[in-house]
Amino acid sequence: MELQNLILEKEDGIALVTINRPKVLNALNADLLKELEAVVDELEQDGEVRVVIITGAGDKAFVAGADIAFMSGLNPLEAKSFSQLGQRVFSKIENMSKPVIAAVNGFALGGGNELAMACDIRIASEKARFGQPEVQLGLIAGFGGTQRLSRIVNPGLAKEILFTADQYDAETAQKIGLVNHVVPAEELINFCKGMARRIAARGPVAVRLSKEAVNQGLDMDLDKAIALEADLFGLVFTTADRKEGISAFLEKRKPAFTNK
Repeated sequence: MELQNLILEKEDGIALVTINRPKVLNALNADLLKELEAVVDELEQDGEVRVVIITGAGDKAFVAGADIAFMSGLNPLEAKSFSQLGQRVFSKIENMSKPVIAAVNGFALGGGNELAMACDIRIASEKARFGQPEVQLGLIAGFGGTQRLSRIVNPGLAKEILFTADQYDAETAQKIGLVNHVVPAEELINFCKGMARRIAARGPVAVRLSKEAVNQGLDMDLDKAIALEADLFGLVFTTADRKEGISAFLEKRKPAFTNK
């Protein structure tokens, strides 16, 4: 597939996906979302890729939001379809078997913040700004923002962010738990790649099952969630990677995981 709105690079088990519409601050339209879905599907099936990083082209925006010009011509049924498309793509990112890191290099507003929240880990440059400004346009968040935001920060704060359309700098975003780390802009990608390399060096089956345990457990009560954890803990003992990891530890060497 020839990419028009994205750049895909792969190196040493890490895939870097760059949203590439810098002239419109990487705004999301239907074509871009369909490309992103195709890339996510490809990376899910790529046995060489262990970690994915998503970022935006240029130095101004990660994704400044959905494309307002595109949305201005939608009728209600088309708007619902656009919302469902974004939700489907972001859910695929959230549920990928591989960890996904958002390298937030600038504005992450509206759909951009929703994309970042669909990723497992969010790293922000000092220049990043976050928010859900939809109500300024008489809209609501449509790509999962009303639901993921209240699960990442507390519900009261999520409502404040959604109701006021206020923007938050990177330091504030870190304080409220929206991002994991804030780093200088020029160090952002290297910081994310360093984290990705550390993750890629761990047992890939164990990382995948850890993600599954967290994601599924969030929608369960505690008793069911810890039962799920026990099931997955037992499952990992069937893997060659578990045997290799323990053997390497006892033999004081680096493990050679095979993703099996």
